[in-house]
Amino acid sequence: MTTTSDLRLQHIVEKTALALTDTAGRFHKRQLIDAVREQLTADDLDPHLRAAALDKLAQSLVTGFGEQRNPRRRRSNSLFHPQDVIKLGNGIWVWMARATDSDLLEWRRLSRKNRVRVDMADNEVQDYTDERLDAFRAHGDVFYLEDLERAAFGWTEDHADQAALFAP
Repeated sequence: MTTTSDLRLQHIVEKTALALTDTAGRFHKRQLIDAVREQLTADDLDPHLRAAALDKLAQSLVTGFGEQRNPRRRRSNSLFHPQDVIKLGNGIWVWMARATDSDLLEWRRLSRKNRVRVDMADNEVQDYTDERLDAFRAHGDVFYLEDLERAAFGWTEDHADQAALFAP
């Protein structure tokens, strides 16, 4: 569930990204991180917002820990390392050294499920970009994706899916 503080943090990031965007529509992630960090360390930052930012930081650190400790092939040609962590779903992790056969079965099931999801998402990206590249070739006078979406695919700003997300 998205809280008001989460929405305000997202608004800070979006507003900052827009401020850092150059005329070509690009911005640098490192500059965005630095600028957002500067805003979050301001003395006048609302305490609830600061707490939400610390929650996001803690979540990010734990996620990074999990990614760093994710089992991967080693020089020994094995995935095993006792200090790696197997993610079993529902927020339950187990040190690889202490994993049981049922843990391995669940890990295998989740890995396969994730692989299918990743493949489906990649197929969607490939299909989308194939269609848009074909449309760019067919509409040689169109330079930007936004204009192409309007001209060739009927996109309008009536899409309210994110309009309320960053409302003040």
